[in-house]
Amino acid sequence: MKPLNETDIRRSIVNASKGDIERMPLPGLHEVLWGEREYLGWRDHGAPLRGYLVHWADDRPVGIVLRASGASMRPGISAMCSLCRTPQPSDQVTLFSAARAGQSGRDGNTVGTYICADLACSLIIRIMPPASPMQPDPAEVVARRAEGLLTRVQNFTADIMKTV
Repeated sequence: MKPLNETDIRRSIVNASKGDIERMPLPGLHEVLWGEREYLGWRDHGAPLRGYLVHWADDRPVGIVLRASGASMRPGISAMCSLCRTPQPSDQVTLFSAARAGQSGRDGNTVGTYICADLACSLIIRIMPPASPMQPDPAEVVARRAEGLLTRVQNFTADIMKTV
C-alpha cells in the first residue's frame, strides 16, 4: 500500500458528512508499515462502534466510515471475516455496516459484512503457514491472501459507492 497522510485520508472518505470527517480521529500514521498493508483500518476509541477503512483504488485513496453492530455473536463458536477469510473465535469478528455514498446513504441505505473486529486483516493474512511438502511456498500463500484481501476490500467499497 502506498503511504497516506492526514489530508489524503480525510479527502478519501465517501460516506460521511464534512463535519464527521473533520472530527474523525486518525491512527498514528508514523507507526504504519505501509508495505505490509492492503488497507488502513482503525477503530475510534472515543466512539467504540465506529471504524474506518481506507485503501488505494487505482491512483486515489478511497475511505469509508463503518459502524459495528452493538450485538455480538454467541461465544464459543467460530466466525469468518469476509475480507481476509480467516476463521476466528466469534468475539474477534464483528458485523460492520457502512452507509452508501451520496443521497442513497443519507436516505439510510447501508451495506454490511463481517470483518475482523480490530480491522487488522492485513496483519492476520501475513501469519505464515507452516512449510509442508503438501503446501505451496508460505510466501506464495501470503501473496495470494494479500491479493484476495485487496480485491474483496475494493469490491466492498465499490458497492458502498454505488448510489442505486
